[in-house]
Amino acid sequence: MNDVKELVKLACGALEEKKAQDITVLDISQVSVIADYFIIASADNERQVSALCDGVDEVLYKAGFERRSMEGYQTKTWILMDYNDVIIHIFNREDRLFYDLERIWRDGKRVDVSEL
Repeated sequence: MNDVKELVKLACGALEEKKAQDITVLDISQVSVIADYFIIASADNERQVSALCDGVDEVLYKAGFERRSMEGYQTKTWILMDYNDVIIHIFNREDRLFYDLERIWRDGKRVDVSEL
């Protein structure tokens, strides 16, 4: 199996386990060179935002995936986790509505994780 697709599946599983809301996976490989996939999820509060981030980080680290960078952990309103070909966005509910990445990246294709 493709490593990138495995990373997406593991990250989504970790988000689901920590009760992330509105998990969306976008295939942006045909519209951008910055990554192949965006994973976007939201949480009700700052505590859950950081728990989602920590959960994803732990699962992916144990599976051997190395995070290139992370932004926003201190503010806990929008955390961006960069795993090279996969970028994970974890938002609080208000910031997700405000930034609306799904609209900005609407040329990307929504992906059903079970089909990867």
